[in-house]
Amino acid sequence: MRGRTQLDGSTPREARHDYWGVVLEAPDGPELGRFYADLLGWTVENEADDGCAIVPPDGVAYLAFQSADDYVRPVWPTSEGAQQMMLHLDFEVSDLALAIADALALGAQEADFQPQDDVRVMFDPAGHPFCLYTDGG
Repeated sequence: MRGRTQLDGSTPREARHDYWGVVLEAPDGPELGRFYADLLGWTVENEADDGCAIVPPDGVAYLAFQSADDYVRPVWPTSEGAQQMMLHLDFEVSDLALAIADALALGAQEADFQPQDDVRVMFDPAGHPFCLYTDGG
């Protein structure tokens, strides 16, 4: 992308200026951020009253969460006239059953409709769908 510093990987993470991320809206941004930080083992950064970001231990990606008073929980699978899912997050895991149990214990819900055996569609506490999957190999 033009306007971004291109680094060769030798620059320390803290000195980089090429971060990228995804921002999710929720009724309570900081609360949803803490859910994903616990789920993924990431660190909460830049927490404020209306949101936060979480970062992995390495790399330059992040997930951010912002509070939205008019947030409408998406429906999955799609249902005509209902708020559609705009995106979902995918997380590869090595032990699907263990990852499902952990997500449930943290407050996620399992979707009723499951289209594949090696993928589990889950909902975070704000209703965003996310998938836990194994590589199947």
